[in-house]
Amino acid sequence: LVGLVGSEMCIRDRFDKERRERQKVVVEKLKDIRSSQLIFRRVNGSYANDFDTLIKFVKIAEIPVVKMVPDPEDTTFTKTINDTVGYIRIADTLFANKRYTIGELSLIPNAEGEEFEMSSDTIERGGVEVFVFEAKAPFTAFMKGMDGQTVRNIIAKAEDLEKYPGLKVGSLTEPSTDGNWE
Repeated sequence: LVGLVGSEMCIRDRFDKERRERQKVVVEKLKDIRSSQLIFRRVNGSYANDFDTLIKFVKIAEIPVVKMVPDPEDTTFTKTINDTVGYIRIADTLFANKRYTIGELSLIPNAEGEEFEMSSDTIERGGVEVFVFEAKAPFTAFMKGMDGQTVRNIIAKAEDLEKYPGLKVGSLTEPSTDGNWE
């Protein structure tokens, strides 16, 4: 009996380790989606509603490289002048050291080709229209091939707590760009 309990703990430890590793790469991608969406919004005034639009934007869009220099007419040396010295492609900054290409941004890691669900909208808060977006990956997608009963238990626990059964960033009902892992 003691050996059986020990092997069960070992299996659970392996499951938890695999789950943490898979969640880590999904969270990295969700952070990249958030960063891309925030830049998209800064340039376009709203969030991208789909990955085709977002990926195309990230591939071609450029952001200014700004150099701050002291204002020569300021004797207190507290004022600065922002000088645009050039432009750099978003893809070259945001995706320079990634293990995947920009074209794979929509793909959930370990999910056999499944894509993140992503959409954007506007909501009203305090009489003001606010732009929102949400991107999410269900547990069933990135935990494919893992112990089915344990995955179902994790999903049931999230649902009992009225939480999304997976990882997500942003919200279509709240003006937030936080991830549910934060």
